[in-house]
Amino acid sequence: MDIQIDWFAFVQVFFAALIAAGAVVGSYALGLRMLVRAGRAPVVAPVEFTDAITVMSDKQRAKAEKAAAKAAKRSPLTVGQKRLAFAVACAAFGFCALAVLSGLLLIVIGH
Repeated sequence: MDIQIDWFAFVQVFFAALIAAGAVVGSYALGLRMLVRAGRAPVVAPVEFTDAITVMSDKQRAKAEKAAAKAAKRSPLTVGQKRLAFAVACAAFGFCALAVLSGLLLIVIGH
């Protein structure tokens, strides 16, 4: 039994996966950047563990929230520009979701 490997197909799949991964990661980074430009920085509350250890104290959390609010006030963008940045962020995250869902469909349904 002589097995032939189609190396050109292997290279095509490799580069397609590389480009697709770069596109998804780049789109996600663009979405985060546009959220920050729109003044909607994703601030996550600190996690409390079951043994009552906190990652940040209340004072540190208040300081971080104050700094984020101050940075949002200093934004040189107009209201329209902030809305556009938010719309671009939503589109970028939508592209990421679509790419992930289409990949899952290829795995589940594709042959």
